[in-house]
Amino acid sequence: MANDSGVQISTEDSGLEIAALLVKAGHLTPEQLQHAKRVKGKLLTPKTLVSVMLDLGFFNREQLRTTLQQGIHSVKLGALLVELGYLKPGELQAALAIQQEGENTKLLGEILVEQRFIEEYTLAEALAYQLGYPYLDIDVATIDRALLGRIPPQWIAQHSFLPIREEAGRVLVALADPLDAEARKISEKLFGIGTTFAIATLKGIREAVTLLKKGTATGGDSTATDEHTVTGIVNSIFEEAMREGASDIHIEPLKGKLRVRFRRDGILTLYKDFPKELSMPISSRVKVMADADIAERRRHQDGRICYESAKSGQILDMRVSFYITIHGEKIVLRLLNKKGELLELKEIGMPDRMLERFIDDALDPPSGVMIVTGPTGSGKTSTLYSCVQHLNTLDACIVTVEEPVEYIVEGIAQCSINSKIGVTFDETLRHIVRQDPDIIVLGEIRDNFSAETAIQAALTGHKVLTTFHTEDAVGGLLRLLNMNIEAFLIASTVNCVLAQRLLRRICSACAEPVLPTPTELRRISYSHEDLRGAEFKKGRGCAKCRYSGYRGRVGVFEMLILNELVKDAILSKKTSYEIRRISTETTGMVTLLESGLAKAAQGMVSLQDCVRLLPRIGRPRPVAEIRRLLGE
Repeated sequence: MANDSGVQISTEDSGLEIAALLVKAGHLTPEQLQHAKRVKGKLLTPKTLVSVMLDLGFFNREQLRTTLQQGIHSVKLGALLVELGYLKPGELQAALAIQQEGENTKLLGEILVEQRFIEEYTLAEALAYQLGYPYLDIDVATIDRALLGRIPPQWIAQHSFLPIREEAGRVLVALADPLDAEARKISEKLFGIGTTFAIATLKGIREAVTLLKKGTATGGDSTATDEHTVTGIVNSIFEEAMREGASDIHIEPLKGKLRVRFRRDGILTLYKDFPKELSMPISSRVKVMADADIAERRRHQDGRICYESAKSGQILDMRVSFYITIHGEKIVLRLLNKKGELLELKEIGMPDRMLERFIDDALDPPSGVMIVTGPTGSGKTSTLYSCVQHLNTLDACIVTVEEPVEYIVEGIAQCSINSKIGVTFDETLRHIVRQDPDIIVLGEIRDNFSAETAIQAALTGHKVLTTFHTEDAVGGLLRLLNMNIEAFLIASTVNCVLAQRLLRRICSACAEPVLPTPTELRRISYSHEDLRGAEFKKGRGCAKCRYSGYRGRVGVFEMLILNELVKDAILSKKTSYEIRRISTETTGMVTLLESGLAKAAQGMVSLQDCVRLLPRIGRPRPVAEIRRLLGE
């Protein structure tokens, strides 16, 4: 790890800096420090030196806070955040690498926030709490302009501090970085040795300075929210989402601000915070673009936006949901037709042996129901369209019912549900069988009527492809039973249930070997013997993956083929445990967790994501056995 000036230091050194302050203050003895270092060296799960000493009870958090405030000038911001548990060493290393690439033009705290390693208000509040300074949410109307006029503007820009007001002969100064000794020294030189300090966000300080320069701080709403500005803000959100490859945009009104987040590779990350006053204008602008009712703010609404990028010319198709909350309307936009997302069946990430059986037993039979299951955002629609692409031949008639049509496929009849003009789901399902289809695609089984329609269509010789929201493959069968579909009908019509998830793919450019932690092994009930042949990896973070360690996503699958023994288990209404056991023993079914472990053993995904995101039902088989079943 490098310190703020680029000099290489170790994580241990950063803890020793704080330990030296504690020894000097009399809260820690040298013997206790040596004992803590020995304990830290024996831990299987890494912990910071300060955390170890706190756990050992050598001092309390109040003593730590007092010591840090008194010796604040000798501790670097990055080292402090790592030792206090707000930042991982790898994240600090990545941020320092970015700082060096940018020729040190940005503060470390600014880079940490920009790269989403930590949220800015979390950084400010954490430092305020740990160092004993008050946290200040800057109100421009309360700033004493006479104090501001005593500081050269370049000093404020360079050190990011701002005088707020004078109280009892002492000037209160807001700091973005309380560890910037130069900023404190300048403040005390300008306003006296008795200057008091508070912590504020860098963004808050810079916005206040900008507003004061423009003369727009008039004690109330100081944010320009004219239509042109709002249009530019909304367009910039869409452009940045396209540039980052986001799958969803969340525009969320909170108590004191409007938060915008992007979902990228399945993880929500902060894009930008806007003033609360922009919440309603931005909502109105999105409603206009989505053809929603701009005057209605008491009910949930849906819409669709087709946005053409002025920069790249790319067309962005977005499905929009407006949801009423206590702070206003939350907007979620799902980005549909991103370039290259419609994959060939062989590209979805299914192992070769599983893919071969999926095509033979699920797609090639002329009739029956094939169900793709998983939660929202698990890639069900992409897999469904890949199946449609595979089946789309000149001698097949394919008709779809979707809400809405997400990807346009040449050569098939696609219907988009629009209840506003009477094209309802129920009405469309009644008409679809009159279109002489060979293959029927239902976007989703949502209720008893759609489930019964799928079953009846399969009974009359049609091939039905659809999706379902369940946790795993066996859960798809149980949910059909819970919808009062007779067991003999399920056994007679359902060919295959395919459960899936999307996991973040480790960046190949910065992947490095890693050993599983004891906690991870305990959660999946594995011993080191079960891992024979596995090569686990993690992403260190580089420019290609935006220092996240991940780039793209990969699917993991659980395929349940209904052979005669599985059908008998359904007819006998066996438990989910029994159905899963029979499927595993007779059809070679590999569970979602096992599928994820196989990819983790190849270094494609992280073991941590497998443990965190995949259902743990029973003890997984050893890695070598899973690989044999998958033909890897």
